[in-house]
Amino acid sequence: MKFCNYILILFFTATLMNSCIKDGNTQDAPNTNPTEVLYTMPEEGSKHEGTWLQWPHEHQYGVTYRNNLDQTWIDMTKELVSSENVHIIVYDNAAQNRVISLLNNAGVALSKVDFKVFKTDDVWIRDNGPIYVKDKDGKLLIQDWGFNGWGNKANYAFCNDIPSQIAKAQGLNLIDLNTVMTNEGGSIEIDGNGSLIACKSSVLNKNRNNGMSQAKAEEIFTTYLGVTHFIWLTGQAGLEITDQHIDGFARFGNSTTIVTMEANDLLEYDVLQTDIDKLFQAKNKLDVAYNFVKLPLTQNNVVTTFGKNLGYKGSYINYYIANTKILVPVYNDPNDIIAINALKNLYPSKTVVGIDVRNLYEQGGMIHCVTQQQPM
Repeated sequence: MKFCNYILILFFTATLMNSCIKDGNTQDAPNTNPTEVLYTMPEEGSKHEGTWLQWPHEHQYGVTYRNNLDQTWIDMTKELVSSENVHIIVYDNAAQNRVISLLNNAGVALSKVDFKVFKTDDVWIRDNGPIYVKDKDGKLLIQDWGFNGWGNKANYAFCNDIPSQIAKAQGLNLIDLNTVMTNEGGSIEIDGNGSLIACKSSVLNKNRNNGMSQAKAEEIFTTYLGVTHFIWLTGQAGLEITDQHIDGFARFGNSTTIVTMEANDLLEYDVLQTDIDKLFQAKNKLDVAYNFVKLPLTQNNVVTTFGKNLGYKGSYINYYIANTKILVPVYNDPNDIIAINALKNLYPSKTVVGIDVRNLYEQGGMIHCVTQQQPM
């Protein structure tokens, strides 16, 4: 082995050891080959114990913001309780009482709902929430990847604490990766068969991981998520607050299928032509090309429930896979039914349900952005 390579391996191993596994006491992560798979992340379509939500509140953006989003959370909870447990994070006890009243008034059964009172900055639990993984013995753990408000663009201190608070509440070991990598859940998609797709513009952005190389990111993802094959798109830093998350325009529908849009719609959604070409040429770790399901954009620009024309079209890609349901963002648009029917064909054993996200879309996100799965 060349001396310089040996030094690099020593450096990376030392970096990994800065992470720790917490279970009451803190202990060092194992000293291991940096490319060894230590943990595997179950893909979204695997069996869930439940789904996590962070309920909107007034403490960051005001009462109108909260009130405009309530109905989307009520609708999600109503659909999810027939599929699995629903874990709802509320800002304080007053918020919990308010949410219980909202759900009772909507006829939502609370037998499969539980509440955790944790302060949050906002609603985007896909990005700041826990990443559940399994170790080599099949034991479930929580990973806490560093969250910094998409590169210090928003307040994040409360949200960054959510994974550790959930781990403590559930009595699960916590793998603290805050010093290893800053990474949001919406930045990555995994196919459940060893492949990951992501945009460099968010994962490798200097506002998250300054100076991190693609090779180092891959080593971290291999060790902590169990993926060994990578499909990297360039993305566009600064295009939006997330620096272009992958889950807005391309998702793994299953281990052999990518759900995305037609090329012209991708261009309209501000995806680079070079990234479109890479996406449609993507192959899995066995060098087999993926199948594609293509959903349209909305036919019209999105208009909120209170009459504000957002001036841009809506995406259906940001849906959520629950145990028995598929929750699809809808916009009171003629193309809603086209997207729903396409997903019915992809998921024939599940019930596909539209969730009105028009007011949430004003804030830049959809269903996948505000949900996080807890595997069995």
